[in-house]
Amino acid sequence: MGAMSNPFDSKAFRSALGTFATGVTVMTTVTASGEMVGNTASSFNSVSLDPPLVLWSLARKAYSYEAYMAAKYFAVNVLREGQDDLSARFSKSSGDKWRSIDCRKLYTYDGGDHAIFVGEVLKFDHDPKGKPLVFYRGGYHRTVG
Repeated sequence: MGAMSNPFDSKAFRSALGTFATGVTVMTTVTASGEMVGNTASSFNSVSLDPPLVLWSLARKAYSYEAYMAAKYFAVNVLREGQDDLSARFSKSSGDKWRSIDCRKLYTYDGGDHAIFVGEVLKFDHDPKGKPLVFYRGGYHRTVG
């Protein structure tokens, strides 16, 4: 194989990935010094029902990267319709944020410019009547029905 004549267009690639609608989650953890950190993530996925496992990824350049790497536990907050503001708040640094799916971190994998975290679900709470908050093509959307 010869060298590629055109460089990889990462902006176009990100745009292409944005056509895949995802749910929106907020990940949280607490550092050894007690600092609460959190961030918005659309990279959340179920892995296994037995044992109950989930995964998500975080950019290595993220401010909270080292906190998650050092943490033994993290929490997953699956957002519902009407929580756009919460998602936006967690995409920055701020706020009171702590209702969740609680997980024990089991594995961390190399994911290029991201790290992939796999956690065992220890406990969860959910609203079976809530509609999901959907992220698609760079914006929040609501489901019909």
